[in-house]
Amino acid sequence: MKYNLKNKVVLITGASKGIGKAITIKLAANGARTVLLSRNEEKLSMLNDELVNKGFQSIYQSADVSKLEDLEKAVEYAKNKWNTIDAIINNAGITEDNLIVRMSMASFERVVDINLKGVFNGIKSVSKTMIKNNYGRIINISSVIGIIGNKGQSNYSASKSGIIGLTKSIAKELAPKNVTVNAIAPGYIETDMTRELSAVNQQQLLNLIPLNRLGKPDDIADLVCFLLSDEAEYITGQTINVDGGMVMQ
Repeated sequence: MKYNLKNKVVLITGASKGIGKAITIKLAANGARTVLLSRNEEKLSMLNDELVNKGFQSIYQSADVSKLEDLEKAVEYAKNKWNTIDAIINNAGITEDNLIVRMSMASFERVVDINLKGVFNGIKSVSKTMIKNNYGRIINISSVIGIIGNKGQSNYSASKSGIIGLTKSIAKELAPKNVTVNAIAPGYIETDMTRELSAVNQQQLLNLIPLNRLGKPDDIADLVCFLLSDEAEYITGQTINVDGGMVMQ
């Protein structure tokens, strides 16, 4: 389905690969003006060239989401180009899995800095503009692991659970200014990591999923487009699972 996102200025963190890349391509195809953010400038440049060569409006900038000043600079860069910010997709995230007895404090802090603090920084960097405009869309990418937990992923689970609480709080703060704030909680999605799993491990994953398949990055990208559209203007403060039925509440 096509959504009318024509000329909406949308920032996407973690845009250079995986789910972020799929979101970026889908947004551009629906008419959005995309602002690509990631620490990997080489991959950003390649994706930006791909979009521009197809006739889409796109710019990019290297940014570390754990640093508020990087996101503030990206916002100013986008506003200098297109005068406003309509939406942000806080997608950037990392994993550093380990059991709690082996997990270092540095590992815990790195994951929280990128996954949770990065979302806070993203929201903070755009909120003044959205309040002034009396319009905005904020989408935060959480995870089903933030809902159900997973052994060996205490840092990741804590960060993704925190995103859900952050989403609800900011949704209540910004609702009077016509800014909606929602979270998406992907389940197991086809990525380079899942493709490298053994056949036995893949089957174990499928046994957890009622629809009996892994999700595709486009499954997340399609929901992002819907939440940015006028059709979703009455939805805020929600966490929507995209997981093939793995987690039912």
